[in-house]
Amino acid sequence: MPLETIARAAGVSRSTLVRRLNGSRRALDEAVRAAGVDPGGQPVRNRAIEAGAWLIAERGLAMVTLEAVAEAADCSVHSLYGIFGSRDELFAAIYERYSPLNDLLRLSADPFADLEQTVEQFYRTTAATLTREPRVAAAMLSDLLGNPLGIAARIFARYFPRVRASLGGYLETQVRAGRILDIPIPLLMQQLVGPLLAHLLMRPAVGQEVDLEQACSAFSAAFLRAVVTHPDNEVEGE
Repeated sequence: MPLETIARAAGVSRSTLVRRLNGSRRALDEAVRAAGVDPGGQPVRNRAIEAGAWLIAERGLAMVTLEAVAEAADCSVHSLYGIFGSRDELFAAIYERYSPLNDLLRLSADPFADLEQTVEQFYRTTAATLTREPRVAAAMLSDLLGNPLGIAARIFARYFPRVRASLGGYLETQVRAGRILDIPIPLLMQQLVGPLLAHLLMRPAVGQEVDLEQACSAFSAAFLRAVVTHPDNEVEGE
């Protein structure tokens, strides 16, 4: 933005503004960056989230510092503190954007959606999110397994209530309708999520002998076969 425009908005002359800036707009630009916006108008928040996501995928959660994110995002550490307040809050924002969280919330929004179709979509959507680049959710899951008291654990604990309310609420509706067995909801959620997470964690070690689409279909059929009250009526071909 030209200094003339800024001076006009401030109600002073351009020369007065330049004098107050000691002949350079660097101080003004730094103040704008500290507020979370580039002098060119691009928000630092978006760049920091994207840069942080790639760093987490490449280095792992524990190795990513605010200094590294600031360098990759071409901003100052002070700007990151001004926008996010802490490293934990930056990582939480990254998780919310790149994890399956929002996809899961959308999938389970309709409590009366078809059970078989919803389960199939759950596996395919979650698998796609966990395997696409940057692999933020997979990196955070690895950190969670390696450090149950670390930052990933705090982030999962923060967002789990939303997943419990949405996905768990959908499963509760199916239980009340008599479509699936009356199993404690946390166990149903674990039974749903567990096989896919185990498959993705073991995939790098055992290779890709099984196509991911094939795996999702197998997990979907196995879950429905295990919990549906009348499998012959619910799972086609069973």
